[in-house]
Amino acid sequence: MTGMTSTARPFLNRRLAEFGTTIFAEMSALAASTGSINLGQGFPDTDGPEEIREAAVRALRDGRGNQYPPGPGVPELRTAIAGHQARRYGLTVDPDTEVLVTAGATEAIAATLLALLEPGDEVVALEPYYDSYAACIAMAGATRVPVTLRPDPERSRFRLDLDELRAAVTDRTRLLLINTPHNPTGTVLTRAELTAIAELAVERNLLVVTDEVYEHLVFDDAEHIPLATLPGMRERTVTISSAGKTFSFTGWKVGWLTAPPELVAAVRSAKQFLTYVSSGPFQYAIAEALRLPDSYFDTFRADLLRKRDLLADGLRAAGFEVYLPRGTYFITTDITPFGEKDAHTFCRTLPERTGVVAIPNSVFYDDREAGRTQVRFAFCKKDEVLTEAADRLRRLTS
Repeated sequence: MTGMTSTARPFLNRRLAEFGTTIFAEMSALAASTGSINLGQGFPDTDGPEEIREAAVRALRDGRGNQYPPGPGVPELRTAIAGHQARRYGLTVDPDTEVLVTAGATEAIAATLLALLEPGDEVVALEPYYDSYAACIAMAGATRVPVTLRPDPERSRFRLDLDELRAAVTDRTRLLLINTPHNPTGTVLTRAELTAIAELAVERNLLVVTDEVYEHLVFDDAEHIPLATLPGMRERTVTISSAGKTFSFTGWKVGWLTAPPELVAAVRSAKQFLTYVSSGPFQYAIAEALRLPDSYFDTFRADLLRKRDLLADGLRAAGFEVYLPRGTYFITTDITPFGEKDAHTFCRTLPERTGVVAIPNSVFYDDREAGRTQVRFAFCKKDEVLTEAADRLRRLTS
């Protein structure tokens, strides 16, 4: 049997030609090969609640979910998701027609964009953005239109320019893709900002997709407000979240979306040809997780807040300019104080220089210049790991 020898064009189609190996895989491999502390990819180094892990074991032993689960997700989880939305946000969701369980939020985003976009549509997204946004928009044949969150050094945060957002919407705009709490900047959009976004969506008759996977990871005076709770938004919003970030079981890949029945039906049409179904036994466990008492969420958030401050203090002591996040478990820094001008080069050499791995924010921008000197660190790690990483990073100025 002979193999393929030559081809008239590259194998990868033009829509995905700009996307190679993700920066997360690249930097995690670098961490493994150098024995460095990995503060790049956003996964915890401890498991979530023991009772939830045991719930998954119990489901496996009881034979629940070992075969294909129902396409929309197991009823227990869909009911728990609806209950969570009602309890936390006052949103009434029908678990049978307005909830869809997915293989993590990443599949929810992909299926939603594939279902709702036509080639040539424009998608306005907040930049910097999680790398799957750009790839999924490209796979749908649509065009991404970035609106950049700008650093505000006086407040050590990033801000959204609402005038810039409004100007980005054209007659070709199909939907807004909003991420709050925002990865990688840690921005949590305020009620005033969300109200302006909602008014724009209603005025221009736009669909809105909200990525809210960090909904429980908000700090200080920040408040997570689902866009679907605002006037005129319930009927036009696909709300996406997942269990990985809230319960520290990222490998289980249990995500979901809630939306009006006609939008859920459209997304399910695309989703069934992606994974079809996934995470059977874990769905039962996450149903129990979503019913944990408020004390779990409060304790989890307080622990992460402490870790945020621990790493932020260490990064400042090492010489970084720190933008203190109000949400997520990432800290964005600026490397200009070191005389460095390129985050990608900085991150490639950081393991050799200090034994620490981080992510260059420039990969999350269309305009690489906008994030040229920004570096992201994850703080969802053990205290001793964060302390050791901060100590190692001091080598940059020693």
